[in-house]
Amino acid sequence: MSEEIAISLKNISKCYKRYARPVDRLKEILLPGKSHAQEFWALKDVDLEVSKGETLGIIGQNGSGKSTLLQIIAGTLTPTTGDVFVNGRISALLELGSGFNPEFTGRQNVFFNGRILGLSQEEIAAKFEDIAAFAEIGEFIDRPVKTYSSGMFVRLAFAVAVNVNPEILIVDEALSVGDIYFQQKCFERIREFRDRGITLLFVSHDSGAIHKLCQKALLMESGKLILESKPKTVIDLYEAKLLKKRDLKSEELEIKVLPDYDSEAKKYQNYSLDEDLKIEEVSINSNDVNIKYIKLLDEDNREANVVVSEKILTLSMGILFLTPFEDPHIGFKIRDRTGEVIFETNTYCMKANLGNVEKDEFLELSFKFEVPISVGEYTISVGVADIGYGEGSFRRTLVYSHNVAQFKVLINKESILWAGIVNLKPTFSKQKASKDNYIKN
Repeated sequence: MSEEIAISLKNISKCYKRYARPVDRLKEILLPGKSHAQEFWALKDVDLEVSKGETLGIIGQNGSGKSTLLQIIAGTLTPTTGDVFVNGRISALLELGSGFNPEFTGRQNVFFNGRILGLSQEEIAAKFEDIAAFAEIGEFIDRPVKTYSSGMFVRLAFAVAVNVNPEILIVDEALSVGDIYFQQKCFERIREFRDRGITLLFVSHDSGAIHKLCQKALLMESGKLILESKPKTVIDLYEAKLLKKRDLKSEELEIKVLPDYDSEAKKYQNYSLDEDLKIEEVSINSNDVNIKYIKLLDEDNREANVVVSEKILTLSMGILFLTPFEDPHIGFKIRDRTGEVIFETNTYCMKANLGNVEKDEFLELSFKFEVPISVGEYTISVGVADIGYGEGSFRRTLVYSHNVAQFKVLINKESILWAGIVNLKPTFSKQKASKDNYIKN
């Protein structure tokens, strides 16, 4: 096995046995050769290689096998079949509660976990103050873990995981617990690890975190790896599958992925609209709606794919409805070059209902908006849906297409100098106040 490989899985499967009655388990022990169990395969024929220093995001619906996969890599589960190779010290933050004894104090659990991870008593003692400082749980460090809140538990568990000099760090959804201050602190530490070349495996339902942290992503479904590619493409396919699953007529929806397939790399290749902006496309289409055109227009109503920051842009769409609808809605999403969402909305959220549309009715629909975002390249995704409810959810998805248009934002030399994602256009004022007023306040 190459020294450049941190993790290698070959033909990994994990089977659990389910017994309808306790006596069936006893029968199987006393009468070997005949199975009385129903088999459930949590993982099936998984092959995976992770290079040293790679940051890998893993996403999938609940029950897809993500946690089982991580536990096998971490060594807390044994696969039913296949070979596991791990090259480096692993530190894993798995499901809440794993690895900590609830009867032990926080201090005792720190030393206990450190020894499991291969550190000596002296090494743990030398790191203890750093661990306690990162966790910030104060005097609770000397109280039993069973008295901790979930947030305090994660604070201590994460502090241990990142302070034992791991070569491979595994994080499974644990960062969804805790206050925003501590989550920011954790993500900053993970970014530090990434920049230092630590191998990271990160499971999260937060697509924004996957976009920001990961170089590559995996989509899992029913215990199998479905797609291995850039985070943007994997998340697009994941979201498309979610939309199809909850659609009233899911059997009529077709998910399309860019057809150029590289069998050696086991992932869909890129294509580009220009030599700088790489795009991979995932879309949902039904036979009820046909998007005839999509245009970007500048302030003079001319087609343009370049705009100065803080100027006006119009997204114009020509849509043919092949079936009548009582409550159709249109939406759009702007994403940066990594795939992270900058802005999204739709007519339902804008309280701008289209009303009834007839069969074969053609509509030209436009969204006009300011572009107060940072310099860079952006893509637009559009969607058409029917029957809105809740906070912008829909019972039917008719069209959902990514990367249907692109535009470039240039610096506005007449504006203030600023950094970040969006220009909030701050104003500044000052006034003199007496010392008496200051004391009173």
